[in-house]
Amino acid sequence: MGCLFSCCHPCRRETSRRIDDSRNGHAESLEHRKNQSMDGGVADCVVSFTFKDLANATQNFKESNLLGEGGFGKVYRGKLESGQETIKQLNLEGLQGAKEFLTEVLILGTLQHSNLVNLVGYCIEGDQRLLVYEFMPMGSLEDHLFHRAPAMAQLEWNTRIKIALGAAQGLAYLHGVANPPVIYRDMKAANVLLDNDFNPKLSDFGLAKIGPVGDNTHVSTRVMGTYGYCAPDYAMSGKLTMKSDIYSFGVLLLELITGRKAFDTSKAAAEQNLVTWAWPFLFEEKRSKKLADPSLRGRYPENALRHLVVIASMCLQEQARFRPIIADVVFAINFLATQPYIPETSRIRRSPSSSPLCDTRTPSRFHC
Repeated sequence: MGCLFSCCHPCRRETSRRIDDSRNGHAESLEHRKNQSMDGGVADCVVSFTFKDLANATQNFKESNLLGEGGFGKVYRGKLESGQETIKQLNLEGLQGAKEFLTEVLILGTLQHSNLVNLVGYCIEGDQRLLVYEFMPMGSLEDHLFHRAPAMAQLEWNTRIKIALGAAQGLAYLHGVANPPVIYRDMKAANVLLDNDFNPKLSDFGLAKIGPVGDNTHVSTRVMGTYGYCAPDYAMSGKLTMKSDIYSFGVLLLELITGRKAFDTSKAAAEQNLVTWAWPFLFEEKRSKKLADPSLRGRYPENALRHLVVIASMCLQEQARFRPIIADVVFAINFLATQPYIPETSRIRRSPSSSPLCDTRTPSRFHC
């Protein structure tokens, strides 16, 4: 969810190494995925609901069951035989439409991972289009970072690392396990949903694209995404790659580190864009501590903070070829997860050489 934009830069027409972005070509590629019946035929478990089923589940889409609203439409809490679920109703006049609906059904209907939200079912009846997901009781990462209710506790450091690792693992599944690979294209705090144990799951796959295969290096497409998260190379050229997702993930890491929004119009002009504001602090070890979210009140291992800042800075490289692949990011964050903050000893005493970010056995893109 969130505000989507379409950049004014026209997409360059490629004579080679280009995947067609036409509606039919996109739908056919997704249909091919569905027919492959990935992960043991997960698509067979997706239920087709009637509109009456979902109207009853939400008490006729009662306002008290409304969870939120975004580009797709309204999101409700609903009670079905399977239990409490989340129901998204397409806004027929919204920014996203039937194509995004189809994309989401086919991708989530064929992919399954512990860090991807589970698609329970869908409804296609007349002009009604609805999606049914598993209910995520703790809401979104955005809720906890930026719209925290008084009853919500602040996200502690260890929980932030857990969320970062899980989101990276979900992205790693899309990039490295799904066949063909999937470019998420909508990594942001609003789309990272949390269960009762703060395990994260990626949601909202309406903008996802099948990644380049064979000799293709990118997907040429109309630029879509959320302002503040979009990779500069993709925004300028319309050439979408896996590294576009890496940049967006780097922005997400910065949000977890700083507690600031990717783009915040309530701040002074020089501080509205998170990456622009944080850039001077990313490459100076002595200044990286200034990026820490004040709400953490110093309750984090300083060594792990510095390393997470390094990971974010690598993901945010302006040139896509210098960004790491997501598998390397997972490896590095997983190491940080072994260095939790312990209240009695706020600083984990480890030699910098013991970190995978500095280890000569680590891929060179993470060398200190």
